This record gives sequence, C-alpha cells and structure tokens, in this order.
Amino acid sequence: MNRIVNDVATHRIGFFLVPEFSMIAHTSAVECLRLANRIKGARIYDWPAFSLDGGPVPASNGIQVVVNGALADLDALPAVVVCAGVNVQDQVPKALLSRLRRLATHGASIGALCTGSYVLARAGLLDGYRCTIHWENLAGFQEEFPDIDATAELYEIDRNRFTCAGGTAALDMMLSLIAMQNGHDLAAEVADMMIHHRIREGTEGQRMALRARLGVSHPKLLAVISRMEENLEAPLSCGDLAEGVGLSTRQLERLFRKYLYKAPARYYLKLRLDRARFLLSQTSLPILSVALACGFVSASHFSKCYREHFGHTPSEDRRQVR
Repeated sequence: MNRIVNDVATHRIGFFLVPEFSMIAHTSAVECLRLANRIKGARIYDWPAFSLDGGPVPASNGIQVVVNGALADLDALPAVVVCAGVNVQDQVPKALLSRLRRLATHGASIGALCTGSYVLARAGLLDGYRCTIHWENLAGFQEEFPDIDATAELYEIDRNRFTCAGGTAALDMMLSLIAMQNGHDLAAEVADMMIHHRIREGTEGQRMALRARLGVSHPKLLAVISRMEENLEAPLSCGDLAEGVGLSTRQLERLFRKYLYKAPARYYLKLRLDRARFLLSQTSLPILSVALACGFVSASHFSKCYREHFGHTPSEDRRQVR
C-alpha cells in the first residue's frame, strides 16, 4: 500500500468516516501515522479522509470533521479503513458497500475501526477472515453474521483485512502495522511519543479484568460471575453455579448479597437483560430471536422482565433507539 514520493515510500491509507463514528478510534489511528512522519522526517504516510458526499461528518461526540473527498473519490487507494461508531446499522448505504467490494477486487487492503467491521461484514468482505469489533457490539454481530469468525481480541490482522475493537485499540493496531511496514523501532518511538507504555498484542482481551470491573476480589464469586457471562443463552441454575465452585446455594446467596447487594438470580437476570438491550439496539433481529438468544423461553416472558427492569417494553426501547 505505497507509492514513491521523493525516493521515500509513502503508504496511503484512506479513511472513510461513517456518521457518528468513533473519534477516539480515528484520532488514535491517524496520530500514529502523523508521528511516524515526524520521527522519520519524511512523509511516509498519507491519510486522506472521505465521506459519502464529501461534506463534513459528525462524530459520535457531535464534532464535525472536514474530509478530503467524497465516496466517488475513494478509488485507486491501496488501503481503505472504515471508521464507524454508534448506530452503524443505520449508516450503511449500498453505494459504500459496492465501492468497498470494488476496491477489494482490485487488491486493496481493507480495514475497520470500532463498528466499521459491521460495514465490512455487510459488504461480504470478512467471509473467510478473522475479525473483531467492540465488545459491546460483539454479541449482536455474532447473531447477525454467525458464519464470520469474529473474536473478542483487541485487533485482528488477517492477510489484507485488519480490524480493531475501537477506542485505543486502533492505536495498537496501527502501531503493529507501522512495525510491519517500517520496523519495530519506529513503532516503538511512536508509542513513546504518545506516552503509550507498550504496544499491546492483538490477542489481548478488550475488557478490563472482571476483578477490576466489579471492584471485587473474592475468587469464587468472580468464578461464578464469569460462568454467568459465558452462559447467557442457556442460563445455569443457582445450584449448578454454586456446585461448580464448591459452595452451597445459601453460601452463594450470601456472597452475592455481601459484595453485590443482590441475589445471584437477580444479578444473572440483569446480565441477560443488558445483553438483550445491546441486541435490540445493534441488530435487526426479531424480538423473539433476541429473547431466545438471552435465555428467555418466550417473547411474553422476556417482555415482562424487560419492562420491569427498564421501565418499557423491548419494542418501545427499539423504537426509541431508532
């Protein structure tokens, strides 16, 4: 993905900005390239930005970003990255999918930041490739694209496809690409300039450790919650959860009330309902499918629990998001 300018190999990476894109992901990626140029004292990277019509694009934080061209100008580039964010399922015009397919057919490397992986999946460009997406969107992505190898990794670089979870994961992915193209020393210098203490491996998990997220260190409690998170579609009974860590049901109840101030069944239900809310907002799956994916046996039972927890029905919540 390069051209020669004044005897310097210049890698050109076009960024297509989807409305409501993640600014932290886009900025993290672009700043890596800018600092690489500064350290080398030469323009070894170009990073033009594009939008559907060539006009400014609002990021998810409301800031309007000026671009260099329209979708029609997104041509003859050796590498293109789709940067998306919230409500991505409503921001995928057919013209964008067609252009991405055409670029891929002509040998371009195709990447994605944050929920840009959803756009690539819709274009059929992740079939046969590993990819990742922000953890909040992963469950919905896997439900909608069950045949795609989607992981919970920080980033994935699989041949000429590269995707990341968004946020600062874009920084680590771009540093890895810089290392591949211009050597580890340059990537390390860029990381140092960004006060980024180390370049994380793609295989590192996206989320904070459960212990840090919950502020709880009891090993048996953490083990039970981990099993709950892994079994949302087919919930386990409190008896099975307790037995799995060598506790009685009563001891498990006491642990949850002491550290999390609620019964384990209530905590488990909240996990399943939170997953359901993600699926409702991020996919077009029927409500019954969402219910089944979160361990509810019927749409009516799901709707009742959902309303009691969130104050409105699943269909009302989906309409508000849309």
